[in-house]
Amino acid sequence: MDLNGIEKLELNKILYSAAQYATTDGGKSIITNLFPSTDLREATDRLSVTFECDKLLYTYGAGKIECFSNTSDEIARAKKGSVLSCGELLNCAELLRATRIAYTSIERIDDNEIVFVRALTKNLYFDKGLEEDITEKIISVDNVSDFASESLYSIRSKIKNLNAKIREKLSEYTSGKDSEYLQEGIVTIRNDRYVIPVKAEHKSHVRGFIHDRSKTGATFFIEPEYILELNNELIALSIDEKEEVEAILKALSNRIGTISEQLTANIDVLYRLDACYAIAEYGYKHKCARPKINNRGYINIIKGRHPLIDKNKAVPVSLELGGDYNFLLLSGANTGGKTVTLKMTGLFCLMAACGFYIPACDGSSVAIFGNVVCDIGDSQSIEESLSTFSSHITNIIKICDCADENSLVLIDELGGGTNPDEGQALAKAIVKHLIDGGVKGIVTTHFTPLKEFAYTLGGIENASMEFDSDTLKPLYSIKIGLPGASNALAITRRLGMGAKILADAESYLSDGARNFENVIRRAEESRIEAERKLTEISLMQTEWKQKLEKINAQIDELNREKEKINRSARIESRRIISERTQKAEEILAEIEQIFKKEELRERDLIAARTLKNKLNDSAYEEESDRKKSVDFLPATVQNIREGVFVYVKLMDCRGQVVGFNAKKDEAEVVCGSLKMHLKLKDLLLIGNEENQQKQIKVVKKLPRSMPVLEINVLGLTVPEAIYELDNFIDRAVTDNLEEIKVIHGVGTGKLKSAIAEHLKKHRSVDSFRLGKYGEGETGVTFIKLK
Repeated sequence: MDLNGIEKLELNKILYSAAQYATTDGGKSIITNLFPSTDLREATDRLSVTFECDKLLYTYGAGKIECFSNTSDEIARAKKGSVLSCGELLNCAELLRATRIAYTSIERIDDNEIVFVRALTKNLYFDKGLEEDITEKIISVDNVSDFASESLYSIRSKIKNLNAKIREKLSEYTSGKDSEYLQEGIVTIRNDRYVIPVKAEHKSHVRGFIHDRSKTGATFFIEPEYILELNNELIALSIDEKEEVEAILKALSNRIGTISEQLTANIDVLYRLDACYAIAEYGYKHKCARPKINNRGYINIIKGRHPLIDKNKAVPVSLELGGDYNFLLLSGANTGGKTVTLKMTGLFCLMAACGFYIPACDGSSVAIFGNVVCDIGDSQSIEESLSTFSSHITNIIKICDCADENSLVLIDELGGGTNPDEGQALAKAIVKHLIDGGVKGIVTTHFTPLKEFAYTLGGIENASMEFDSDTLKPLYSIKIGLPGASNALAITRRLGMGAKILADAESYLSDGARNFENVIRRAEESRIEAERKLTEISLMQTEWKQKLEKINAQIDELNREKEKINRSARIESRRIISERTQKAEEILAEIEQIFKKEELRERDLIAARTLKNKLNDSAYEEESDRKKSVDFLPATVQNIREGVFVYVKLMDCRGQVVGFNAKKDEAEVVCGSLKMHLKLKDLLLIGNEENQQKQIKVVKKLPRSMPVLEINVLGLTVPEAIYELDNFIDRAVTDNLEEIKVIHGVGTGKLKSAIAEHLKKHRSVDSFRLGKYGEGETGVTFIKLK
């Protein structure tokens, strides 16, 4: 892999940025020293580890590696028998804790996709008992806990009591009659022994051992004779304390030494795992996706963003390479994003080879190359006497020598920095050489002959960075198949160049160059306009499709409401006819019973005549009901207004006008919960007596009582029960009931079975069930209506 290419593509900046997410110095070092893999299997494994770490962190909430110090030296010394200090032992405890957390956080997760990380951590060794012993016995980097051992606790208790006893003794001296001999009434320590400051002229008045004198000679620090033994005892206890602390530290150090090899191995594993977690976190924070990788040289970047450009400012770019063509000749205006696209393509391949996700959409593909070589930027060297052209061509010579079918070549402004005629000729030859060698790559150019050359050569495709000819600003998107105009004169005009200079510049252009640029520019403008129109048409199509779906839904709702109203009217009619017929049959049956008598009396004839009159009265009442029908007038622009009630012909129902549009000759009518826009020809306005000659008769519906929710058919035969049940269901449908109940009892079960069989075939029944506990159980049936 070419180091110069890696540096030019700024992979080191990506590695440094990702390293900041690591918690350990070792993890940071691993990331910054990562080198792109040239092996597809290894790169695949690296991406799989990143996938697993991403899942562990952001799906299962596993914690990152706990921060710990590098204790390799301390562990090595402990292995040799050295006694570690308190701080060094605490560092070892940190390592044990980080190991334990890393191991348990992964082992608790039951996921068959976690393979590589589990293999990495399965041999981690931790000793929770040793970890707790260290943290409990050592309370700071230079202090052991009093409770580290019973012996230490006893010694320190004695030291504490002895210190208090000595201070008490000395306080008697400093506050008694001999206090006048003291320079200050305080107790101090010299050579680890308690002393008092005595004035020089009174040192002979204090019996004891002189330990020190002040710099001025005015004060002597004397250990009084009567606390000499106490100080000696204190020194002896201090020695005992030091030996006990040393024994505690040695015991803990020996335990570290016995597992030194496991702890050293732990450090390496935790550093690697820390680096993997950091790479996964980098991908998550930068909204990256896992790329598909291959070793065929195929690249398909979908809405990729250069990771070193602010994601809120970067414009996504898509490109494809290595499928139908191996080379892209990228042209277009300056500042249009050609160089950024060039770098992004190479950088994405290097990132994937290091195990990084890339900032692009899901489904993006990149290739793992044996070598990524590039010539980007100005590499002129004063020391080596290289001009811009010389430095470029030196690089390109190396590229031509080393590039093969497993290489990705990225060249910015090929053939630039010299005579344009010679430069474009050289560029053609270099491109042809690379294509003949099966190399994959991208070349940027402003040379018109090179753009024309790409049309005649196989294996290479023209591509352009889009440019808005109206605003003269780049659009930062790629179009494959068309070269891009440089638009140098247009951009110069926008930046303020004088008109005369620009006119002269245009006159100096060759006819061929001018015509080619004009053709490209017009083709690009036409394509952009066509795409804009296509977008508008697509939006309109979507909008009208949504409106059509809404209209169809409204029509379906109207049809359902109409069917419901018609069904209710049919049921009501059948109910009225059934009631009148039943009443007439009863009257006729009574008359028939009268005339069956062998001898008719006058009172029988009177009763029969009364029944006949009752039958006539019933017919008269029916006719009267018809005469009491509601009167309607044809609805017109003159008589329609808000608030009036109308008869809707299409729906066969009554509604109220809530709005009227005279221009469209239609009214907005509310029927129950349904609001409709209807033409006046479909409406009849409720009229009055003076308009009888124009009126239409519509029978008013008979008033109904409150809906009944259940029916009792106990004691009825099967035919009688079925007849009553049908009438009951019809009334329930008319009343818009959702569920009703039939009480049929248990008995022999014949009636229950007959009702069940009848309900299975009934068109108004959606479902039915027997009662539950507390509802009547098998003695009742609950029916759900459609």
